[in-house]
Formats: sequence, C-alpha cells, structure tokens
Amino acid sequence: MSVRLNETQTIVDKMVNFFVEHEDLRTKSWFLSNAPGPLFMILGAYLYFCLYAGPRYMRDRKPFELKNTLLIYNAVQVLLSWVLFYEGYKGGWGGHYNFRCQPVTYATDPISMRMARAVWLYYIAKITELLDTVFFVLRKKDRQISFLHLYHHTLMPVCAFIGVKYFAGGHGTLLGFINSFIHIIMYAYYLLSAMGPKVQKYLWWKKYITILQIVQFLIIFVHTLQIQFQPNCNFPKSIAALLTFNAGLFTYMFSSFYVHNYKKEAKQAAQAKLAAQAKLAAKQE
Repeated sequence: MSVRLNETQTIVDKMVNFFVEHEDLRTKSWFLSNAPGPLFMILGAYLYFCLYAGPRYMRDRKPFELKNTLLIYNAVQVLLSWVLFYEGYKGGWGGHYNFRCQPVTYATDPISMRMARAVWLYYIAKITELLDTVFFVLRKKDRQISFLHLYHHTLMPVCAFIGVKYFAGGHGTLLGFINSFIHIIMYAYYLLSAMGPKVQKYLWWKKYITILQIVQFLIIFVHTLQIQFQPNCNFPKSIAALLTFNAGLFTYMFSSFYVHNYKKEAKQAAQAKLAAQAKLAAKQE
C-alpha cells in the first residue's frame, strides 16, 4: 500500500515539477494568463448560459435578428484572424521555425516575443469566439449548438491557456497558425451570410470550410506525432502526445459531422430529384 502511495506521489511530483519548470515567465503577468481560475469562471458562465439560462430566457421569445451585431462581430474576427496568421508567419512559421522539430524558447529577443504575443492574442481570440454560441442561442439556432460545437469552443480556450502559460512558442504553435488562416475564410463566410438572403444564395462553399478544418487536424496529427520518433528533439513529448490525441479526436468528430450533415443532405437531394423525375414521367404517361 505504501509503495503504491509513494509511486502516486512521485508521479504527481513529476507533473508539478514539469509545469513549474516550463512556466513561461514572459507571459505570467499578461491579462488572464497567470492562473486558470478566471478562464474556468468564463467557461462555466458560458456553458451555463448556452445550456440552461439562455434557452430558458428565449423559450417564449422571438429570435433576435442581430444583423448589425453579426456584421461587426464577424468583420472583427476576420481582421483578428488575419493579424494572428500574419504574426504567426513573421514570428516563426515564415522561415524561423523548423517544421520537423521546434523547441520552445523562453528568450526575450524580438522574434521570440513576437510569437509569444501572438500565442497570447490567439488565446484571447478563442475566448471572444465563445460569442458564436451566445449568438446562436439568442437567434434560436438550436441545431447549430451541437456537442461538437460546445466541446470545440470550450476546449480551445483551455488549450490556448496552456500554450500561453507554458509553451508560448515552438512546435505546438503550428495549430494556431493554420487555424487562424482557416478562420479568415470561415468568418468571412459568416460575414457574407449575415448580409442577408441576396448574398446567402451565392454561398455554396460552406462544406469546404469543414474539409479545411479536417485537413488542418490531419496536418497537426502528423506534425506532432513525428516528435515521438525524434529522441533529440527538445519539445516536450508529453505535450506533443496530447496535441496528437486532440488532433486525432477532432479529425474523427469533424469527419463524422461532415458525413452526417453534407453526405446525408446530398443523398436526400439525389433521392428527391429521382422522385421528382419519376413523378414527372408518370404524368407524361
């Protein structure tokens, strides 16, 4: 019994030492970056509103239109995503970083600090994106509030917090770099969609955003998995393993979403077309 207790204490001590040793002192004093408490309070309030308080408040009310709000919000998100993509490029992935192995540097030179600030801004962006779901609730778009949506929007700020708190740079930032590029396209789509039916009828490319997201997670899966086969790479293999697992999980979830929503719709549309043709042929006879 005492041996097992000692082993457990050893594992806990190793975990505590790991995070203490890897704490990024550069970002410790930055807004919402010192401790996870404020973030968990935000996420708790977010889930409470989206799952309970919001639907209860909207139960007997008409959905809000929020057209101007959505236009401004999505325009800001497009701009923010562009800034993040640009900073990620200039801060590392445009030539300074190695795609095979990029250890975290806690240096304070201009380039390292540029990436650290980009990681922090990405973290703040993930918090602002919680408004996606809030707007769905207020507009009574209940079909959009799936488990995948809530899981993705809740987990990403947590992952971003771990990044800014402990690994504000290095190998793991490729996710934010690619994700920011995809969000430029995604929020541009939402911006155009918010302009009304006259524009919406030209938006045929929504499903391709989902395909881009799947490709994104496949890239991150391979990019982080190969770290395990490089004994001389100083990026933490435990963090790389978590990123690999998360990328694999999201690949599965987004792929399932794609099959369920787009393949099923295509099949139903084809069946409806065949039925209409059969009906027309019967009339002609």
